Amino acid sequence: SPQQHNVTSYGATTVAITTLEAFAGMWINAFIVSVLCIGWIKKKTLNSNEKILLLLGCSRFCSLWFSWAYSFLSFIYPNYLYVHPRLQLAVFFQAFFTHCNLWFSACLCAFYCVKIANFRNSFFIYLKVKIDRMVPWLFLGSGILSLAIGIIAYDVADKPHCNNLNSTGQGNFGSANIKMDTYFFPSFFLTGFEYAASFMAVIFAAVFLLFSLWRHKCKMQTNSMKDLSMEAHIRAMKSIFSFLVMYSINFVCLVLKMVYVTKKGSYMTFLIVVFQYTFPSLHSLILIFSNPKLEKTLLKILP
Repeated sequence: SPQQHNVTSYGATTVAITTLEAFAGMWINAFIVSVLCIGWIKKKTLNSNEKILLLLGCSRFCSLWFSWAYSFLSFIYPNYLYVHPRLQLAVFFQAFFTHCNLWFSACLCAFYCVKIANFRNSFFIYLKVKIDRMVPWLFLGSGILSLAIGIIAYDVADKPHCNNLNSTGQGNFGSANIKMDTYFFPSFFLTGFEYAASFMAVIFAAVFLLFSLWRHKCKMQTNSMKDLSMEAHIRAMKSIFSFLVMYSINFVCLVLKMVYVTKKGSYMTFLIVVFQYTFPSLHSLILIFSNPKLEKTLLKILP
């Protein structure tokens, strides 16, 4: 049975705050998944937007769960975590679901842009017509990229652990952590590349939607009636720009995490971890309030 590690005040504070954030985020994303699944059962079908939201909610729930479990075990029961193949599997699933979350978020932004923005470009019109058929392929591509990163993370985690177990049965976990900092750099580099690629997709989606909104406002006739297209533009812009701001901070956090990776007890590392748990929860909450169906259901169950 695992023996509890002597937990420092830093470790206890980190575990307490990340536990609150993780379970709040899991509840929010479980709500999204539940509402969409109930609607799926009733209607027997889901539109493309709902499919993306469903997979995004599932990936975020799993990402928060594995990230929290890894954090909890590494601080409280490190001897239980640093056993082959628990460490490797924990790193694999954490990397896989984190990158699924990353790419599904980018897919959602791109989908909003193609569906709502109005351009007369032939390629854009082609995308608008074919986007619903392309969504499953976007899911497949996102899954393959995430799986590749997960396999690389598993391999990277496996090397220092195996080297550390050559001499003793349980190994020296302190030196394993130091070695893993060195071995994890290629994984961080690839993760940064994926963050940058998906970040560029979000930027392009936001810029195209903003330009489309500006053009639409210029062409609008002054009348007292509500313009549904205008409302759709504004709703999508709020969602995408809120994601853009948080994603920008998240990207900075990733870079800082690479810089502070060896300083495990620093306050900067603590702030980075806190925000990275906040990001998926906060963005999912924004998605709920930008979706009339989800917002209406949430307001019904709230006291």
